[in-house]
Amino acid sequence: MATVKILLKTEKTNAQGEAPLYLRIIKNRAAKYISLGIRLNPRHWNEREKKVKKSHPNSQRLNNYLAVKIAEAEGVALSMETGEKAVSSVKIKEAVLGKSSESFLKYADAFIQGMEKNNQVSTAAKAKAIFSKLREFLGKKDLLFDQLTVTFLKSYERYLKDKVGNSTNTIHANLKVFRRIINEAISEDIIPYDQNPFLKFKLKLERTTKIYLTEEELLKIEELPLKAGTRKYHHRNMYVFAAYAGGLRISDILQLKWKHFDGERVVIDTHKTGSTVSIKLPLKAINILEEYRSTEISQDDFIFPILKPHKDYANPKVLYRALSSATAYTNKDIRAIGTQIGITGNLSFHSSRHTWATRALKKGMRIEYVSKLMGHTSIRTTQIYAKIVSEELDKAMDLFNE
Repeated sequence: MATVKILLKTEKTNAQGEAPLYLRIIKNRAAKYISLGIRLNPRHWNEREKKVKKSHPNSQRLNNYLAVKIAEAEGVALSMETGEKAVSSVKIKEAVLGKSSESFLKYADAFIQGMEKNNQVSTAAKAKAIFSKLREFLGKKDLLFDQLTVTFLKSYERYLKDKVGNSTNTIHANLKVFRRIINEAISEDIIPYDQNPFLKFKLKLERTTKIYLTEEELLKIEELPLKAGTRKYHHRNMYVFAAYAGGLRISDILQLKWKHFDGERVVIDTHKTGSTVSIKLPLKAINILEEYRSTEISQDDFIFPILKPHKDYANPKVLYRALSSATAYTNKDIRAIGTQIGITGNLSFHSSRHTWATRALKKGMRIEYVSKLMGHTSIRTTQIYAKIVSEELDKAMDLFNE
């Protein structure tokens, strides 16, 4: 006979201090867990009696609900054993909670809210945009987990490509978010492992050409005559600084303060990964920063005068909006600068990062050092730049065939 109990999984406590309640089904010494979709602060849970304490405002209603679910689960398990059928936690879940008990959209909304509460504002904003497209595709219909099949994914993939006009890699990024949320639902026993459509549906990814500048092109940008003090002037300086300063991301350069610079070195906690980087600056990068030094600066002042001072940048949402806006304006100016010096293609600030990486490898810097300075979590990411340099060397050797 299978035994059924209620369990509060405190190891899955969220940022709000609430842990999920599960049905635990034990059969032949093997335990299976079914999420009940309820979260409680552990102080409201009586572990010995397996009940919600009276300190919770809805204790009576919740305890009645839990008693009903235990009775239903035990009844289903008993009927399966009587009928000599294998007792499956998935079958019990379907019988107790209903096969279509969980909405993928609602679960995703809760997942994204969790990101926001954990101050992952940028990631949450991207996920919201991804699900906005999905809702346009669905119209007013909901999407349940058991409707999220390989057939559905293929249909949605075609929609993103043909109707929305997304590239293969944009579609890949969209569906990766779906996969992440499905994996989270599996880990919480919301759906069984074999219901994951990504076991059979393979994401497609195309190799993209990374845009970077040659030494000559970078020099043209450095020497481009621009009116001092203008927005475009500051954006150009930021770009050139990044191309010499370890390929720092724009989010880090925008937030660079005088307290991060000791005259020779920049030490910051990177915005994207939170890891600390310490970069000894070459003379050109130092000269760019020193141009902004004055007798009136304080250590907490931003070096580049792009972000407005005295804003509540400790608030992740305020910071995200400011960085997003500043990045958009910067990219607009960098594209214009690229056009001015005759660069074809969509030049963005991020190309300064690619420029530094390829220049560093060409100058003989070890790939491990390049990877460390760029804050890559895997050297495989850095190897993309090594391949670019290798291909350039191959082209140079082909000159001997002419």
